[in-house]
Amino acid sequence: MTEAIISGLLLGIALVFSVGPVIFTILKLRINYGIASAFYFIGGVWFSDALWVLLANYFGSLLENLTSHKLEIGTVGGIFLMSLGIFYLFFKKYHTKEELSKGVKIEASTHAKLFLTGFLINTLNPGVIALWLAAATKALSNTLEEKVATFSICLAMNIAADIFKINLSGKLSSKLTDKNIIIINKISGLMFLVFGVVLIFGVWYAKLHPHK
Repeated sequence: MTEAIISGLLLGIALVFSVGPVIFTILKLRINYGIASAFYFIGGVWFSDALWVLLANYFGSLLENLTSHKLEIGTVGGIFLMSLGIFYLFFKKYHTKEELSKGVKIEASTHAKLFLTGFLINTLNPGVIALWLAAATKALSNTLEEKVATFSICLAMNIAADIFKINLSGKLSSKLTDKNIIIINKISGLMFLVFGVVLIFGVWYAKLHPHK
């Protein structure tokens, strides 16, 4: 059980310190629309992680089949990220600090879209699939209790870290100006675009150069 707990801690640390488009989206949503929107988005990411954990542990063969389609999944995921990046960079209308201070109303359908966006960003990432499959393979010989301990710990650490990031983002909002709000939103869009390009380049490079 000790080894299972250590594995969960190490995996959790790796997730906590991983940098991706999610962290920039959390910052943008928390500042622009408040804490609820950030939680709806990150809730989609958490649901995706939990789903992949279940699939990796109980339907490993299915996940292995999915990893053989990294090119297709990575390309779709990259296009999705690039589309979000282009939208946030060139088409999204941003609210002023005065508007944000008064409160920006968000409809329930928007929250549902944010949840779905978080889910898709995480689900359409071949790296996420590979991570959970590798973790499940390593824990293959473990008992059910040990598997529960490993994955519960790493998921709990990741959730706690995301909550901390959301709260930290909230503290920054009082120091923002209209210019800074635009810059943060543009950076978020740029990160989506960059990660999308990198994801597509990575899967195609691996396909064309399988032995490198």
